Amino acid sequence: MRCLRLLLLGLALGLVVCGCKKGQPETGPPERKEAIEEQQSKKEAAMGLMLKWLGHASFRISHEETVIYIDPWKLKDSPHDATLVLVSHSHGDHYSPDDIEKVNGPDTKLIASSDVAAKEQRGQVLMPGLSVELEGVRISGVPAYNLNKQFHPREKSWVGFIIDLGSKRIYYAGDTDLTDEMKALKDIDLALLPVGGKYTMNAEEAAEATRHIKPGQAIPYHWGDIVGSRNDADKFAELAQCKVTVMTPGDSISF
Repeated sequence: MRCLRLLLLGLALGLVVCGCKKGQPETGPPERKEAIEEQQSKKEAAMGLMLKWLGHASFRISHEETVIYIDPWKLKDSPHDATLVLVSHSHGDHYSPDDIEKVNGPDTKLIASSDVAAKEQRGQVLMPGLSVELEGVRISGVPAYNLNKQFHPREKSWVGFIIDLGSKRIYYAGDTDLTDEMKALKDIDLALLPVGGKYTMNAEEAAEATRHIKPGQAIPYHWGDIVGSRNDADKFAELAQCKVTVMTPGDSISF
């Protein structure tokens, strides 16, 4: 009988110890924890869209196997990984043949304003108000022009882009003022808006644009090179009627 009591007591103690261990969090070397967190971050990023600001008016957008460059300019690397290259107009800080070549791969498609396509002697021309679909991505042209200055005349038919990629709609305004066509845009998840003034909208006008568009969030560009400063970006963030992320060249966000 005494042996039976001892056996039962031992089993009970064993169950208590196992239960305590099960309730404790898994521990391990810090390096393992960091590796797990990094793997999880990559997995989460792969599930959504990634946007990288390359400086001035240049962006890289990626989703699954699709990589889109908008107005590539002054690129430091030559990744040759583009699925699509979008070019809004032929000014040198937006249309750069050398930078297009840096991202071109064997199957890269160009979508551009008519003057850029003519200079490149290739590509799909996108006119304001029209749409094209390539590689499973729908690109719509939005008029981009000045109202009270002559740097970007309306008759040039230069464009901004609405990019339907995955489940998101991204609006890249191009070089433009706050136009009636921009005010009429709907269902924009992310608005990329120029804030530098002189050639485009300034910070106050870009903030006014967010009141009309009502995007989920916005990112200012066209500052920090040629025209505009961090102060313009910060002022836009203060006045905009949506979430704003002020980036520095090389920064990326996922959404």
